[in-house]
Amino acid sequence: MNQTNPGLPAGLVPDDASPEWLNKGDNGWELTAAAMVGLQSVPGLVILYGSMVKKKWAVNSAFMALYAFASVLVCWVLWAYRMSFGSDMIAILGKPSQAMTEGYLLRQYESKYIPTADYVFYQFAFAAITVILLAGSLLGRMNFYAWMLFVPLWTTLSYTVGAYTIWGSGFLKNHIIDYAGGYVIHLSSGVAGFTAAYWVGPRHSHDRQHFPPNNIINMLGGAGFLWMGWTGFNGGSPVAANGITSLAVLNTHICTATSLLVWLSLDMVFYLKSSVIGAVQGMITGLVCITPGAGIVDTWAAVLMGILSGSIPWFTMMVLHKKSSFFQKVDDTLGVFHTHAVAGLLGGLLSGLFANPKLIKMFYVKNTPHGPGLIYGMLDGKLQHGLRQMGFQFVGALFITVWNAVVTSLICILIGRVIQLRMDEDDLEIGDDAVHGEEAYALWGDGERDPPPLRFRMTPKISSFCKQFGTDH
Repeated sequence: MNQTNPGLPAGLVPDDASPEWLNKGDNGWELTAAAMVGLQSVPGLVILYGSMVKKKWAVNSAFMALYAFASVLVCWVLWAYRMSFGSDMIAILGKPSQAMTEGYLLRQYESKYIPTADYVFYQFAFAAITVILLAGSLLGRMNFYAWMLFVPLWTTLSYTVGAYTIWGSGFLKNHIIDYAGGYVIHLSSGVAGFTAAYWVGPRHSHDRQHFPPNNIINMLGGAGFLWMGWTGFNGGSPVAANGITSLAVLNTHICTATSLLVWLSLDMVFYLKSSVIGAVQGMITGLVCITPGAGIVDTWAAVLMGILSGSIPWFTMMVLHKKSSFFQKVDDTLGVFHTHAVAGLLGGLLSGLFANPKLIKMFYVKNTPHGPGLIYGMLDGKLQHGLRQMGFQFVGALFITVWNAVVTSLICILIGRVIQLRMDEDDLEIGDDAVHGEEAYALWGDGERDPPPLRFRMTPKISSFCKQFGTDH
């Protein structure tokens, strides 16, 4: 027998790295889920953004995503994680503090069977993708140095508040149904992106009128990372490898496939063509819509959510956007407001409508104040409870919308006082080479590039000289 621990065979000692509370299955799954969410951003959105924009903006768009991923992680472990999930400071925000010590990261996370380090990294991947999704509204004209300031400021002042308010210990925690981030991630990124796009200003006029993707095949590759990575996005939220996890994963993919097919069908009916870009947009709206209710709605509800997520955002993007002077004033490059704000709001409200009280108790706790969904409230004779839940869903949406619109505006105004938000017109004409000194594709020679175009500013003397010879060039 082992004298140190009589329960172990001779020669073996307890594994200090695997304490009694640790469940290796849950731990392994949560690490996998966190990695899958990270892959949605790097390389997923890096590839998607770099391919979905005009060729001259491929490097800049991809690099905005890569920079944000790195920047958010540093902010997250230094102060932002504890502001989102730490001890209470005010009703909407936790106390800023680091999350890097061994004693903190290796202890049990709440009542779950994983180390806190798992959850820190998993939630970092959520925070990072939120900022990167926001960037989709700003591609093709934002000053990269302004973006470098915007990312840590927005993560600190905006994202942490939404996360703490709904998922942490904030005043909406025990009221809002937001399974994996329909409000915290998608509604906030859509509203903030649209708001920031207003302050940054539009793309170059020619880019706004003609902005074809430079590589549709690579765009589909990035979209594939996004779709498959969503398995970890919604599957990791229970922080365990259990039945809710399995249901959430199945619901996620069913809703997404349905949404894609509905969007594609609408494109074919009204535009007589099966748009690949449209199919990707329908895929994204399906993923976003199911997120706030993935593990707490039945599969039939996931199908209905897919039908609505493939049609309502399609209408707002393809019809309402083109007819509304309000939407036309703001240059939202990739339509993030429609694919994330509209779809996220839709998913949050539908979760309040379809949430199954049995699943809610399995995901939260048996005596949870959440739910039931309005439909189940009507069927179970608890209409008042269902109406109350729908009321909270509206309140949560209103809070996230107002907070992100106001704080994002203040951040843009502050940065604008320090550095120009939008690139110079000369740089906007050239793109990547002017901003980074690099281009996405070498299409001739042995990786050689054409010499940079000659650029100079028209001074009064040069202008006078040109006029003498009858030219302005």
